[in-house]
Amino acid sequence: MSLEYLLTSMIVILLPGTGVLYTLAYGLSKGWRASLLAAFGCTLGIVPHIVASVAGLAALLYASAMAFQVIKYLGVAYLFYMAFNVLRSGGSLQIDESNRSVTPARIVINGILLNILNPKLSIFFLAFLPQFVPVTSTAPTSEMLELGLIFMALTFITFLGYGAFASATRHYVIARPRVLLWFRRGFAGAFGLLGLRLALAHQ
Repeated sequence: MSLEYLLTSMIVILLPGTGVLYTLAYGLSKGWRASLLAAFGCTLGIVPHIVASVAGLAALLYASAMAFQVIKYLGVAYLFYMAFNVLRSGGSLQIDESNRSVTPARIVINGILLNILNPKLSIFFLAFLPQFVPVTSTAPTSEMLELGLIFMALTFITFLGYGAFASATRHYVIARPRVLLWFRRGFAGAFGLLGLRLALAHQ
């Protein structure tokens, strides 16, 4: 593993995306434990993309316009669902002091689905990981898996940081209704814009 790989991975991970928004939203709405579960779910959602890249399935997705479109629009639909869920009154990401029950399993599963339903992630790994595997490597598959696991670890640690920040500021947000309202609108709008961006994306 090279320093270049670590730096490139961190740049990619730190850029705000669906996983970051999801973790921040749960850190604000439910606190530290919920943000940890959200980060865990988003990290697990990377696994299928790594496996697909190693197995060469990502190349098939890249070559098949139909497969790409199916996965893409499933992702679009789920992002729009998340936007609606954040915006509606009493949604699972409602930011308040109440103890509305959202099961740990549901938080993790939603996080997994957010990253699985993103065809760009598979294509990213297809183009990203092989660049850091030496052509002289005697075990390229093992090295790609190792790099993928490192990427997952960095993702989880970074998302925990985002979640810790959100949970530390949640009482400030909750105590200010106007700030609370704009946070909810902001998260809903961000999920909607990400869905629109994915819908307009070309293979």
